[in-house]
Amino acid sequence: MTIDQQPGTIQAETDRGSAQVVLDHVAASVPVIASLVDHKDHIAAWADDIASRLVAGRRLLAAGNGGSAAEAQHLTSELTGRFDGDRPAYSAISLHAESSAVTAIGNDYGYEEVFARQVRAHARAGDVVVLLSTSGKSPNLLRAAAAARTVGARAIAMTGARPNPLADAVDDAICIDGPSANVQEAQLVLVHALCRAMEPVLRRGGRR
Repeated sequence: MTIDQQPGTIQAETDRGSAQVVLDHVAASVPVIASLVDHKDHIAAWADDIASRLVAGRRLLAAGNGGSAAEAQHLTSELTGRFDGDRPAYSAISLHAESSAVTAIGNDYGYEEVFARQVRAHARAGDVVVLLSTSGKSPNLLRAAAAARTVGARAIAMTGARPNPLADAVDDAICIDGPSANVQEAQLVLVHALCRAMEPVLRRGGRR
């Protein structure tokens, strides 16, 4: 500290520095989220496909690691609960949230198998497996994609920029360019857009 600097001055400078970091982060996230506009038709096609499968009695399985796990669970909670207004519940399972299964499989077969083995256990032909990743390189998600193909389920992925192995391993992928944290933020908006687009079909399909 120089002689003429007071603690309050130092604190103000620190606060301005932190505030600038926040502004920079928000500024970086805006174009990444806005890029979802370029994927609008793709997201709508996913919504129509997933909703029709759920209404027909199929289920959705979702998985991710870390923050992507939280977003996958966000998606399944919107389907088993509700997104916007009351409607019937639909079958959706977050594989990473099955803590006893994850730890047992990881212990016995290795962490790379924690999702694939659950896909083989739960998924049936016509189900959809949604895999979320910013890097697109997670071995456990790559194995889950392969397992989905084996059982006849449709595998789709939300990832960061192409090229990445997961985008190539699934039946379809929406790939978002940007820094990892901003891609993850955009994926949450994608999840909400997907849910909102599915709602009309899910409501109509619930009237059996």
